[in-house]
Amino acid sequence: MIKHHFSAGGVYAREQTLHAGEEVQKHVHDYDHLSYLAQGRALLDVDGELSVLDGPCMLEVKAGRVHRIQALTDLTWLCIHAESVADAETLMKG
Repeated sequence: MIKHHFSAGGVYAREQTLHAGEEVQKHVHDYDHLSYLAQGRALLDVDGELSVLDGPCMLEVKAGRVHRIQALTDLTWLCIHAESVADAETLMKG
């Protein structure tokens, strides 16, 4: 399930609920952005470097880094983007 959140301050957050075993496919952005694992456990792959994250935790994904998230348990993950550098309409489709 995906929810979209917008703030008057120009911040867009894409909230995703994933079940264990589901993943967000590899993708890349041309700007830095924040990601927040609100709950659950995830395997994070950033340019082939794997790490296991336990929520709640926040991380920064640098521009140009290919990243993928796999749910090890049911989880809630938010990708947080500044609308000044991100096209929210494109992000909502992806």
